[in-house]
Amino acid sequence: MFIIRNKKIFISISAVLVAISILSLLFFGVRVGIDFKGGALTEVVYTAERPAQADLELSQKLPALSPLLVQPVGDRGYLIKSRDLSEAEHRELLLTLSEDNASPLEELNFNSIGPSVGRELTRKAVLAVILVSLAIICFIAFAFRKVSRPISSWRYGFIAVVTLLHDVAIPTGLFVLLSHLYGVELDTLFVVAVLTVLGLSVSDTIVIFDRIRENLRIEGNGTRVDFQAIVGRSLEQSYVRSISTSLTVILVLLSLIFFGPVSTKYFAIMLSAGMIVGTYSSICLASPLLVWMYEWQGKKSDKVV
Repeated sequence: MFIIRNKKIFISISAVLVAISILSLLFFGVRVGIDFKGGALTEVVYTAERPAQADLELSQKLPALSPLLVQPVGDRGYLIKSRDLSEAEHRELLLTLSEDNASPLEELNFNSIGPSVGRELTRKAVLAVILVSLAIICFIAFAFRKVSRPISSWRYGFIAVVTLLHDVAIPTGLFVLLSHLYGVELDTLFVVAVLTVLGLSVSDTIVIFDRIRENLRIEGNGTRVDFQAIVGRSLEQSYVRSISTSLTVILVLLSLIFFGPVSTKYFAIMLSAGMIVGTYSSICLASPLLVWMYEWQGKKSDKVV
């Protein structure tokens, strides 16, 4: 009941964090990777010890190809992201990477992605997020179709989507900060992380909503009930399970952050932030919003049939 009694505080915390994330996105923007804007992806590996990243000085040696993003891969490789390269520019890049280095160089992969492909990926990514959100609303409205009082079934779905937007907005704000400070680029892994967060977060929310539905059915039974008390009791019965489940996933993701490859590091950070924010929203945002909506309708209690 502590969370429900202080629902305005928890809702305000979420609103402030979402506002900060949106302002960060508007103020700093985000670096878009070649998956969306088009460009070239070159992966190389040195047969012996690779040179230090600072010693490559690609931006100074190849100013015509800037901006260049160089990321370490494995123990001896580098991943270079750049604008679309001609064959001559591609050879010049490989020559610059190998010159002044005692260790021979081997090119593992070279991909060129056109702008039209990037636009198509952007369209499909946005469409995927919209369709997932609509599917969640429809599913929850159908699953809760017999719970029409004191809150209509579609409102459960609407609140679930509001919490999902919250769960995506805050990790996105974190990603914007990482992009501003460390030059992290938005790529297809970011979209995968967003869709994964949507799925993981809504499962917790549905579990708690389902507990509320069951308690309404059991405790109502033709009598007048205190909706706020039922929601608070449902939270007390569910939050330990939600936190425990999320912690097991977060521990795995933390191991991926600290011990996994660099290429999936920021993907794991996004998922970890999404899990933490999603657990918070399921417990401290979704149910308080449900009670707030009930009170906004002016119904302090109702008869459940």
